Amino acid sequence: MPAREKILVALSGGVDSSVAALLLKQQGHDIVGAYMKNWINEDQVIGHCPWQQDIADARAVADTLGIEFRVVNLMADYRRLVVDYLLDGYQHGLTPNPDVMCNREMKFGVFRRYAQAGGFTAVATGHYAQRVEVDRVVPNALGQAGPLGPPQTVGGAPNGRALPQFALREGADPNKDQSYFLALLSQEQLRSARFPVGHLLKPELRRRAREAGLPTADKKDSQGICFIGAVKMADFLKAYVPEHPGPIIRATDGKVLGAHRGLHYFTIGQRKGIGIPSNTDHEAYVVVGKRAADHALLVAFDRLAAPGLWTDTCRVHSLSFIGEPLTTFCRIEGRVRYRDPRVCMGFAPESGGTALVTFAKPQRALAPGQILALYDGPRLLGGGFFA
Repeated sequence: MPAREKILVALSGGVDSSVAALLLKQQGHDIVGAYMKNWINEDQVIGHCPWQQDIADARAVADTLGIEFRVVNLMADYRRLVVDYLLDGYQHGLTPNPDVMCNREMKFGVFRRYAQAGGFTAVATGHYAQRVEVDRVVPNALGQAGPLGPPQTVGGAPNGRALPQFALREGADPNKDQSYFLALLSQEQLRSARFPVGHLLKPELRRRAREAGLPTADKKDSQGICFIGAVKMADFLKAYVPEHPGPIIRATDGKVLGAHRGLHYFTIGQRKGIGIPSNTDHEAYVVVGKRAADHALLVAFDRLAAPGLWTDTCRVHSLSFIGEPLTTFCRIEGRVRYRDPRVCMGFAPESGGTALVTFAKPQRALAPGQILALYDGPRLLGGGFFA
């Protein structure tokens, strides 16, 4: 049995975080449930925001478990750290990832500091990921984990002892694994993070919820933007980002095919909703680039040879590592988007927190601003942003 801890559980109102709280209580920990109030659609300009129902569901779970429940208002921090990041990225032609940023800046940033100030030793969430204690290791040039010796003493550790080192592995359920969204966490953040459901398959998790009588046992999984709910990104952007119309240009010959309302409505690799017809051979156009100088949207037919659509090399920046940084060339794996499988690649670190990545096979639609998650097998090493 793990040592008894005082843990603040982020109860979202969904079944995953509900079972996370259930398991921690069964393990004998002193737990408190907290709903992070990040966004309530205060302007009432888009869709339906489910926060009131989510709070009610989270509170009902806490009542069932017999634990304290609180609502933590983090709206100002969320607007500054996540929403503004999202809007600024789209206005500059990028494709941001608010879910990854929410985890780094909010759940294991602002919310974690709130927990620490309240005397909690850890923050728990319902993420499908597995945290394990390890020796300090990094991939070597052959792509296999190699030891670096015992961990160094970290200032502030009790009695001068070294702080424990942790790795993050994919969740046991391949259909629900969420390690990708944790790619920008630091070792310090992981040290005080708990992922109680990472070893479970989803059907088993729901079974446990039903057996415990949790009111969220059969609640559908949430969809949509991480902080709004079931709202289309285009509707959100229309409400908050000014439109800058421009031409739709065929990248292969420069022909103008039409016009668009704003580059922020499109991402690299997009097929639907471009607003121009396919040709008579039923080949579909796809977005292959954005040209800021004249607000041009560049398209081409969706083929392997489409300019800007497929690549086997790219550069990533603002690299973040959970453990030791990768400082020499190595062969590892990467996940270019959440639902994609891990792919083999060569990783060549550069100065200034960038790296040149060479994929074993060409990858489709690598959008600037999105996240490349770095893996050594099922172990998450860190991540960076596509340039």
